[in-house]
Amino acid sequence: MTRTDDAELARLFRAAISGDEGAYAAFLDGVAQLVRGYCRRRIVHGGVEPEDVVQEVLLAIHLKRHTWRQDEAVTPWVYAIARYKLIDAFRRRGKRIEVDIADFAETLAEPEKDEVGERDIGRALDGLAPVQRSVVASVSVEGASIGETANALGMTETAVRVALHRGLKAIAHRFRQD
Repeated sequence: MTRTDDAELARLFRAAISGDEGAYAAFLDGVAQLVRGYCRRRIVHGGVEPEDVVQEVLLAIHLKRHTWRQDEAVTPWVYAIARYKLIDAFRRRGKRIEVDIADFAETLAEPEKDEVGERDIGRALDGLAPVQRSVVASVSVEGASIGETANALGMTETAVRVALHRGLKAIAHRFRQD
């Protein structure tokens, strides 16, 4: 914006404040173009509509027109309002950025299947001591409690916990090496 453009906007705004409706319409039209460009340059990731900000700025100018000092340039005053309205719009949006998933759905990986087969369970239990195998199978595969497993195997609950811990640790160690 050149100094003459600012002078013209200031002249139009002074006339508008004095009651000239045509000057006010021309002023708002010129300001809308300035603010629209200002917002479009600053809104990169979306989530905020430039036109919404433009409308908020025009409303704020209308409501706060009495705060403009008529002996000063009008565009810095307009840009200050636009800046704060844009910041408010970003705050309302929050930290989220909304992207339509259809735009890149083909590139997403398919969800992993959580199914564990009998062969995988047998492979995990292979190599464990018989007591550990029985405890891990009872608690981790069948879903029995520590107390139920202790009663079924004739062990104390502490011994079941120790065998379970050692068995799971051995399985984890073996699979880490594979």
